[in-house]
Amino acid sequence: MIVKVLVVGPGGREHAIIRALQRDPSVETVEAAPGNAGIARDVLCHAVDAQDGQAVAALAAERSADLVVIGPEAPLAAGVADAVRAAGIPVFGPSKEAAALEASKAFAKEVMAAAGVPTAEAVHAAEIDQAAQALDRFGAPYVVKDDGLAAGKGVVVTEDRAAALAHAEACFQAGGSVVIEEFLDGPEVSLFVLSDGEHLVPLSPAQDFKRIFDNDEGPNTGGMGAYTPLDWLEGYTETHDDGVTRDFTQIVMDRVAAPTVAEMARRGTPFVGVLYCGLAVTSRGVRVVEFNARFGDPETQAVLERLQTPLGQLLLDCATGSLGADRQLTWRDGYAADVVMAAQNYPESPRKGDVITGVEDAAALENVAVLHAGTATDDDGSLVTAGGRVLAVVGTGSTLAEAVDRAYAGVKRISWPGAQHRTDIASKALAGEIQVGYRAGGSTSESGDGVVVSGSAPAETAPELPGWIHVNSGKVRELYRPAPDSPWADQSVLLMVATDRISAYDHVLEPGIPDKGIILNQLSLWWFNKLAEAGIPNHVVSTEVPEQVAGRAIIVQELDMVPAEAIVRGYLTGSGLAEYRETGTVTGIELPAGLTDGSRLPSPIFTPSTKAEQGDHDENISFAQLQERLGAACTLQASTDGADLARRVRELALNIYTLAEETAREAGVILADTKFEFGLDADGILVLADEVLTPDSSRFWPAEEWERHVAQGKPQPSFDKQYVRNWLTSEASGWDRASGQVPPALPSEVVAATRERYLDAYRRLTGSDLQL
Repeated sequence: MIVKVLVVGPGGREHAIIRALQRDPSVETVEAAPGNAGIARDVLCHAVDAQDGQAVAALAAERSADLVVIGPEAPLAAGVADAVRAAGIPVFGPSKEAAALEASKAFAKEVMAAAGVPTAEAVHAAEIDQAAQALDRFGAPYVVKDDGLAAGKGVVVTEDRAAALAHAEACFQAGGSVVIEEFLDGPEVSLFVLSDGEHLVPLSPAQDFKRIFDNDEGPNTGGMGAYTPLDWLEGYTETHDDGVTRDFTQIVMDRVAAPTVAEMARRGTPFVGVLYCGLAVTSRGVRVVEFNARFGDPETQAVLERLQTPLGQLLLDCATGSLGADRQLTWRDGYAADVVMAAQNYPESPRKGDVITGVEDAAALENVAVLHAGTATDDDGSLVTAGGRVLAVVGTGSTLAEAVDRAYAGVKRISWPGAQHRTDIASKALAGEIQVGYRAGGSTSESGDGVVVSGSAPAETAPELPGWIHVNSGKVRELYRPAPDSPWADQSVLLMVATDRISAYDHVLEPGIPDKGIILNQLSLWWFNKLAEAGIPNHVVSTEVPEQVAGRAIIVQELDMVPAEAIVRGYLTGSGLAEYRETGTVTGIELPAGLTDGSRLPSPIFTPSTKAEQGDHDENISFAQLQERLGAACTLQASTDGADLARRVRELALNIYTLAEETAREAGVILADTKFEFGLDADGILVLADEVLTPDSSRFWPAEEWERHVAQGKPQPSFDKQYVRNWLTSEASGWDRASGQVPPALPSEVVAATRERYLDAYRRLTGSDLQL
């Protein structure tokens, strides 16, 4: 039995948690620190600074607490959970290091990239020029987020570029930085996932309303209302090649929550508590908008109102690593909705001290609860406003309409001078106006990872292969793990299958390029063999693959991948040229003056970049940034620090480029630049991975045309998908890249020309024909 629980925090979320704990028969006593006027009517409150870890730990020990539950983000970011754990008391809430998932949006993006979690493309900016460039790159609507904690209000989403830039400037002047993101279309969903550091269990999805005014107008707030469950998500599914159809919650568990918690554990910072997954259900599939490290407010008020599983034991099991792999929760039938009542002038400068009336009348209504957030008592003992969001009125019912009506019936009973609330909570859901699962401009819908959503069919699905289990669909590859009965079952290997899919400008296009997978896979194998003769190890284990994917697949060693792209440039073009024209440098490396598009550099340069997740762009970084990035991510070898690993990556990448450039020139081909991916094996050896030196990973030019094109200032004709890009950006395609619309189908002549270009590269480099 849990004798006593201490809940840390002063708001509506904490009041909802306390009410749910009081419904748990195993919980004998609940106390709060510091609480608020409404919480004080329910439980004993202690005047303790919630962000003072030692004070909270001392109070928990003094009150013989069996469990401490930390509600708000600020105490978690301050390390209060660490102090309580150090005192030997179970605590529900992540450590300071794990809470960085919320405290730093840049850190969260890094974790998502490492875990392969789908999210918005983003730029971390620390000065105004960077911010301006990022805004121009993504276009309107502009999304600018304070990199630190902002209680839900540090985000600006606007069509006004000046307003977006002003928000960034305000963050810079305050000593912070910002994350600027692409705008994600589609409705947003909040899903709370409880974690004991290894195992997970989801709560019920909810939707909240961030803007202060009806119709999602006005500035962002901490949240003005929420409801759950979400009927409009019932038809949202993904069907994988294993034949299993997953609903929305399971999709998020498999693709977002589980990989993130696993990545946190891999870094040595296990996440214990609730991972708040803020999600957008976009035309490309589910994407993470943000992570929080605690229950969301006001979603918690609605979600916990329906939870039937005893909360106290559930949170204690998380705190003690006892959640288990197959935990199931039970829920009350029906719906819950809450409406937040806010003070005058919220969110800018909320007025305090106004006397509140009618709370008891509202709470007396059937299936209505009133949860306090920003309340206090004055010298006369009257209930008064003491914060921006003052109360959340929760209604429950057998239908969503009934729950919403009851919440608003409670709101009508309550008043104070200047009180404000939204009148449209859940109105679009009630009107049937929320649609998900279909891409604009097409009848099919495919997530960014090539998974079928809403029952539609992709142009190319991952085949079932004997002895292998499909685990991931990338833009142009499928990955499989050995099945338990496979000869490879006891080995750390993957089957990597190259498809005929082709991508450009963050879209997988239709149709694919016939034989592309075989052509590029065979060219990559040719290079792997060439480089192996020079003593450069690679991840290829075998080419003995299932007959269905013969020629386009290889069995590869599973490595601890280096989370960065190793770019080497021997010629100036592309993003390097753009940076050079602006600064005279590429990733901080100074270059001679007077270089033009296609100029050969005095010597090859190593210009690393971030390894963006699917659908995102890589970002050039300096060598110093690479060292820092690798220092934070490399855990396989305890003796390997970031600086040492970065030096090894640079040395090996330059060595490979030099060998490959000489080989290509002998074949009449210029290797202008290329990217490599590396991983560490179990012995800490740096191993070449992924595909290598193909037209999709490298920029090849015909040598006979190179000097003439440089002299004439013309772009070089590349052996890659340039035909595809040229057509997409031509008037003939009718496609506007900035529109967000899916590109039209490629004309047959573009498909044929691109296929021939790939084959031409293979013939020139290898000196042989490919039998197809």
